[in-house]
Amino acid sequence: MSKPDSSAPAPASNFVRNIVAEDLKANTHQGRVATRFPPEPNGYLHIGHAKSICLNFGIARDFGGVCHMRFDDTNPTKEDTEYVDSILDAVTWLGFGWGEHLYYASDYFEKCYEYAEFLIIKGKAYVDSLSAEDIRAYRGNLTEPGKPSPYRDRSVEENLDLFRRMRAGEFADGAHVLRAKIDMSSPNMNLRDPALYRIRHYPHWRTGNTWCIYPMYDFAHAVSDAQERITHSVCTLEFEDHRPLYDWVVETCPVPSRPRQYEFARLNLTYTMMSKRKLLDLVTEKHVDGWDDPRMPTIVGLRRRGYTAGALRLFCERIGVSKSDSLIDVSVLEDCLRDDLNEHARRGVAVIDPVRLVITNFPVDGVEVCHAPNHPQKADWGSREVPFTRELWIEREDFMAEPVKGFFRLTPGGMVRLRYAYVVKCTGFTVDADGQVTEVQAEYFPDSRSGTPGADTYKVKGNMHWLSVAHSSAVEVRNYDRLFSDANPGAADDFRTLLNPNSIAVRHDSQVENGLLQAEPGSHWQFERKGYYCVDNRDSAAGRPVFNLAVTLKDTWQKR
Repeated sequence: MSKPDSSAPAPASNFVRNIVAEDLKANTHQGRVATRFPPEPNGYLHIGHAKSICLNFGIARDFGGVCHMRFDDTNPTKEDTEYVDSILDAVTWLGFGWGEHLYYASDYFEKCYEYAEFLIIKGKAYVDSLSAEDIRAYRGNLTEPGKPSPYRDRSVEENLDLFRRMRAGEFADGAHVLRAKIDMSSPNMNLRDPALYRIRHYPHWRTGNTWCIYPMYDFAHAVSDAQERITHSVCTLEFEDHRPLYDWVVETCPVPSRPRQYEFARLNLTYTMMSKRKLLDLVTEKHVDGWDDPRMPTIVGLRRRGYTAGALRLFCERIGVSKSDSLIDVSVLEDCLRDDLNEHARRGVAVIDPVRLVITNFPVDGVEVCHAPNHPQKADWGSREVPFTRELWIEREDFMAEPVKGFFRLTPGGMVRLRYAYVVKCTGFTVDADGQVTEVQAEYFPDSRSGTPGADTYKVKGNMHWLSVAHSSAVEVRNYDRLFSDANPGAADDFRTLLNPNSIAVRHDSQVENGLLQAEPGSHWQFERKGYYCVDNRDSAAGRPVFNLAVTLKDTWQKR
């Protein structure tokens, strides 16, 4: 059974939940609710799978049922235990569990074979010896009916003999397939004698060399659901046209139960690509740094970027479940992360693009201890010391020698408040041979310290963060942007032409509070005025954290 999750948002009503509720009311499945999540172990899960995970496990959780974790491992040529391990980890990380209900389609290979022979004996299946190209040609198209294979009327005895010899390994890959005998003139292409088995002389990662024929997905999926007594087989809309075949299998074969299939719209997200094949291309062609690259929409990539399980669950709840395809703006996902991290992330100070600020009237060796809250709304989280010294780091963008209208930070002769500390007035600046500002000079007002009597008499519009040069350290910071420059990269003829060349910017001179040097991998921080960052869980080392930008404090893309 799915683990209860007290932090999950209250589930919103949707048509799938309504069906489950009505079935329980009518005692359709004797009061049972059994769903399943059946990924193929041929890649890493992405955020689209998270929607399915939350739906299937969430229904089981909220209706007192069970959700089975089942791998559709029917194509050994593309499967790997690496993917299996990553999928189990992703589901667990999202906050769900399957208990004793971990299954594999390969658990039912013998049962699938038994049902295949049953179909042959009943005259419902036959061995076809046409080539793959000829089978496609014989199937017709959406406007023309198919025509029967010349092998469609083989006798039961000949079909059984050939099928058993297929299992025995007598034939080469592609020599024969087993097809269901349904209706070659059906307007639904999936019912035009679909393939049930194909020959693959390839060892399976679980069954070894036991099999050289493997069931097709549509057949194995329906059989697996029936064997596990699934009540509600929930899948995405692309399987809607496959439902008649699903029903045909469970109604024709002597299976122990009659599950029902229901379809919902898959997740489509702007600036994101959901095709596992294309995501694999990104990895193998080295456009990204692996499946867990923080720019990838994979769950491992989002997790490394800094997305939380709570944010993904909140996102899946907000977008809802429907039968209509839609394109969700990625800003909805980013807002969910902001909402989650605003509540749970500790605060810290980082100067991403530093320039030196010298307080010329402050003692050379002077140190004053200021205090900053670890969370502005959580007094019980306490505060931390932030030393104030003569030489400070400020953001380069917080100084402008020739200010534009509406710029309220540091300018020649201008005044700002250094957060948690003093009001300062710019008295000068230094540039190098290229005109680049290398240092800003200012004087502070000793009676303007935050929180002291009279400090509020200084009326300034600007408020800046800063760090003491002597009490901060350089770290690597990775600022991420969207991987694609187009809102719908999956629709392009070649998605590679839409890759954003500025999707990552790495800095090695960014400064953070010394206390952040011990930040744990995977921990989250709000860098004041900059954004939410996560300590990289792969490249960080003890005393050498690498900070990944998870999300900015607001949607900067809307202002471009």
